[in-house]
Amino acid sequence: MSRYPYLLLDADHTLFDFNRADRLAFSATSRYGGFPDTEEMYKAFSQINQGLWNQFDQGLVSKEFLVVERFARFLKAIGSDADPRGCNSVQLESLSHGSFLLPHAEEVCRTLAQAHQLYIVTNAVASVQKGRLSRSAIAPYIKAAFISEEAGAGKPDPAYFDYVFSRIDGITRENCLVVGDSIATDIRGANNAGLPCCWFNPEGLTPPAGLRIDYTISDLWELCQIV
Repeated sequence: MSRYPYLLLDADHTLFDFNRADRLAFSATSRYGGFPDTEEMYKAFSQINQGLWNQFDQGLVSKEFLVVERFARFLKAIGSDADPRGCNSVQLESLSHGSFLLPHAEEVCRTLAQAHQLYIVTNAVASVQKGRLSRSAIAPYIKAAFISEEAGAGKPDPAYFDYVFSRIDGITRENCLVVGDSIATDIRGANNAGLPCCWFNPEGLTPPAGLRIDYTISDLWELCQIV
């Protein structure tokens, strides 16, 4: 009998290589917008983008505002007159094709799916996440993907996990495990909802004080020993 037959898995930076997909998407956007595709430009965009996503995680801005505003701020900062909405559309379309997986993600999902039910829990843009998942090698092993904009709430809000629980038969707060890389959304979300959690920490970061972390792994294979 599995300890955690229901696994709630984060997508970006846990299963999917978001950095690789994001860099390629920036290249596509730069071609559309006519601005240089350099590491300096990408770093400038990434800082603005991450800052707005941090605000979203805190419930300070909506996803609809975020996705356009990040380009509005970036284009203003570099003195470009490109269309921020157009840039966002190109970026999201490119990201939806970026179904690159992190090391061992496919093998681990295939192994775990034999005795567990695997679900994606994500705050990412719905069109992007659905496109990437459908094109990915792990698609056959995932029962469903729960996306914040469809749930009406996002991690770390307990309402998001209430939504997830309402759509999975047999799941309880004792027989599931939340797995993710983000302290702010995955681990804090699990804490807020009273769920067991596993921190995927491949970079060996120091765990923060004040949060319960039941398990820590640096390689996805280690998850098989826990569940």
